[in-house]
Amino acid sequence: MAKKMSLFFRGGEFPGISYFCPFIGGITAPTITYKTPPRMVFLDFEKPLESLYQQLEKIREIEAQGDVDVSAAVNELEKKIRQTRKSIYSNLTGWQKVQLSRHPERPYTLYYVEQMFRKFIELHGDRYYKDDKAIVGGIGKLDGQTVVVIGHQKGVNTKMRQYRNFGMANPEGYRKALRLMKMAERFGFPVISLIDTPGAFPGIEAEERGQAEAIARNLFEMAQLRTQVICVVIGEGASGGAIGIGLGDRVFMLENTWYSVISPESCSSILWRSWDYKEQAAEALKLTADHMHEFGIVDGIIKEPLGGAHAFPMEMAKLLKKHLKKEIAALREIPIEQLIEQRIEKYSNIGVYHDTTIQNEETVNNG
Repeated sequence: MAKKMSLFFRGGEFPGISYFCPFIGGITAPTITYKTPPRMVFLDFEKPLESLYQQLEKIREIEAQGDVDVSAAVNELEKKIRQTRKSIYSNLTGWQKVQLSRHPERPYTLYYVEQMFRKFIELHGDRYYKDDKAIVGGIGKLDGQTVVVIGHQKGVNTKMRQYRNFGMANPEGYRKALRLMKMAERFGFPVISLIDTPGAFPGIEAEERGQAEAIARNLFEMAQLRTQVICVVIGEGASGGAIGIGLGDRVFMLENTWYSVISPESCSSILWRSWDYKEQAAEALKLTADHMHEFGIVDGIIKEPLGGAHAFPMEMAKLLKKHLKKEIAALREIPIEQLIEQRIEKYSNIGVYHDTTIQNEETVNNG
């Protein structure tokens, strides 16, 4: 008999089907056949971990085939795995964090929705053109507190990524997000925005429908939205695609994410005419969570479990939920007029500039 399981699986979608039907209203997800999750995916710098896991798998296969006691060997290997993981993740470079933010098993918005919120109802469409699948949003309960959740959704396999346009939103996606934010304002619901995008969709059709205007309008409206707004970068935070739903009272980044006006590959392509220098570009851009916090762009960093959010997604969801509850409670203590004033002042103070005095020509000539 086929097992039943939620569609919110591996990044927020079920990888065994080529369509997505979220829980809407009272309509339950269709019955689907369980498929064994794919093998763990290891990045280049995680290769030492891969060999240890392969050894562990072989030992467990031996244990399953007979009555041999391999507990001592298993414990030793698990200890080595913990030590190796700690060694690898204690000194990650900027480029390695970019790679982790793009890990194919990293949880996406719909995974966090399933884990953190109850009675979630997804809402669709911008009421102008159509529904953009790259941005999802709706209403849910965060331990009794009604909130509006908005976020990018990339897709968990090739077909789903095409369906979600790789998390690159069109203008209708940003307009849908704004519609939901204005609804939250009307009813006094806090807004939670989860950011994970390689950028806004750069196609000509997006420009024809007003991509720049849609993002600019969101910034204008979010700056004065009369409710609490919390933004969290859960993966990639690239350019206007991220900031289009990323202006809030509190902005946080997960530990292994990045936030920048341009990706390392594109920066390398512009400066060196090649993607071969993406590692150097990642360091030069200073795009990690530590850098963004140091610059005052974000308000804090949410630590990930050792090994990354992709290795322990449920634990990451619990940490994120706890953080969101704390921040919402704190923001709700601030009067709304004061909150908007603080929000505008916060973004007005971002950046560094120097006042200089322009000397007239006669002064310059006289030395």
